[in-house]
Amino acid sequence: MKRIFFSGLLFIIALPVISYGQMKIGYVDSDAIMDKLPDAQDAKQKLDVLVQEWQGELNKIENTWKTKYDDYEKRKLIMTDQSRAELEAELVKLEKQISEYREKKFGTNGEMFQKQDELMKPVQNKVFSAIKEVALEEDYDYVFDKSGDILLLYAKDKYDITMKVLNKLKL
Repeated sequence: MKRIFFSGLLFIIALPVISYGQMKIGYVDSDAIMDKLPDAQDAKQKLDVLVQEWQGELNKIENTWKTKYDDYEKRKLIMTDQSRAELEAELVKLEKQISEYREKKFGTNGEMFQKQDELMKPVQNKVFSAIKEVALEEDYDYVFDKSGDILLLYAKDKYDITMKVLNKLKL
């Protein structure tokens, strides 16, 4: 489906070529750029250190739970109802703590994603600025990213039809 959409998009983009002449289109491989850019490697390394630290803390909590659970399983038949209930409550509390920690650090709004955004945003801005500079210097009409999903990274303002579409929608 994405390929059909992309093919249609390229056809629409190419239409002005027929009418107005040659259009200059380029692409970059942002994964290759990020792999070779020292700033990106530094940011990735900092993030990896944090993730290892958080994973170590999570492993400690999980090991505590596992030790207590193994102890519970061995002794549950000889425990009093009260001590069994206390240990079960403690296990449930640890499970909740594990879940909350995992969500806090690695969840969708967790610290990992916030830190990744904080560390990578300046690097991405630097890359996008360089792409725009090259596009302007070399007079490219469009620049795409071939890494992963096809993304439009740069387009000349003269091809922006946003206002025309908004005016058409106002009727």
